[in-house]
Amino acid sequence: MPRLNALAALWAAAATVAAPGLRVMLLLRLRRGKEAPGRLAERRGIDRTPRPPGRLVWLHAASVGETMSVLPVLASLAEASPGATILLTTGTLTSARLLAQRLDPTLANRVLHRFVPLDVPAWAARFLDHWRPDAAGFVESELWPNLLAACRTRGIPVMLVNGRLSDRSLARWRRVPGTARHLFGALARIQARSESDADRLRELGCRCVTAPGDLKLAAPPLPADKAELHRLRTLLEGRPIWLAASTHPGEEALIFQVHRTLQANHPGLLTIVAPRHPERGAAIAAEAGGTAAGRRSLGEPPPADGVWIVDTLGEMGLWYRLCGIAFVGRSLIAPGGGQNPLEPARLGCAIAVGPHTGNFTDHVAMLGAAGGLAVVRDTSELAAWVDRLLRDPAQRQAMGAAASGALQRHGDLPGRTASALLDLLPADWA
Repeated sequence: MPRLNALAALWAAAATVAAPGLRVMLLLRLRRGKEAPGRLAERRGIDRTPRPPGRLVWLHAASVGETMSVLPVLASLAEASPGATILLTTGTLTSARLLAQRLDPTLANRVLHRFVPLDVPAWAARFLDHWRPDAAGFVESELWPNLLAACRTRGIPVMLVNGRLSDRSLARWRRVPGTARHLFGALARIQARSESDADRLRELGCRCVTAPGDLKLAAPPLPADKAELHRLRTLLEGRPIWLAASTHPGEEALIFQVHRTLQANHPGLLTIVAPRHPERGAAIAAEAGGTAAGRRSLGEPPPADGVWIVDTLGEMGLWYRLCGIAFVGRSLIAPGGGQNPLEPARLGCAIAVGPHTGNFTDHVAMLGAAGGLAVVRDTSELAAWVDRLLRDPAQRQAMGAAASGALQRHGDLPGRTASALLDLLPADWA
């Protein structure tokens, strides 16, 4: 193993010194409901359950987005390696709950979930000495120096899965080239999510970099309660309806303006607002002014002509299926950044976004080039776009088909990722 440079050694020393404080932090997180009762020891690498026999492939996904993108990879790994166990670690309680909800029941005995240990050398060592993975994959940009160093010490090959590196992060790493070489040099293989990410990683001296595509393009569709979807379709049959999804503060007032612009030409119009943070439901309703506004969290039904605020968790798949016309928020007001447009695309929605989508530039460009997404600069353009699609169902269906079709071309990405991970295993494995 190459000698740690000064900055990497300082990181390890700082993490060791900080360990007592990290224990206190974990207890505070547990008290706030951000850690799982009875599983806090996992965050220190402690596990009383035995390691399963045979080969074990470890994947780490930091939070919800990474967990969603890696779900199809778990299925591909299980199919391609029937004798191996898959260990998936995550860093948040929400991602653990998501995995429990979305994991194919047939994989329950093949995929184990644990919370990732915090990046303290002793805790990382304890975790790896217990699980002894034969290969590891870290998803996107979730790289921890002590975990990586401990993998390299033990000869565990590590792959960066769906790797991403922004221009800002590249500039930061350039200031510490020795640390960058040490950290990224621990990776046996990198699959970048795009060619631009691959180029930035190569600038840091990374080797074995390929760019097969973004795993988020092959994520499974959001689920929906079939009985509730049928009930709402029956209830709203014949009414003009559209969705403002994942909205952020300031955008809902603009959506109310769009609704008022549209309702004169579309009697019975229902605008559904699904805020990114449902706890804001009361504040959004207070902005409605003279527009009728009901809240789903209070059990209020859709108004006869107005806005329905669906301030609930875990139902986005329901709203995308119900509406078919979707504006995706955090994009109308600068600096914005955008929210994931792939979720409505996967379900065949016609999609619009505002001009501020810097976090999803590639996805917006791909869907726009396919004819499945429109960029609107302001409320006037958004109202005109919704009006046009409400008047022309054929155009709406064509946009939705174009959006979903653009994603279907990437269906083989999970299998290719699984194959790349399995290629890291020793040659004598069968």
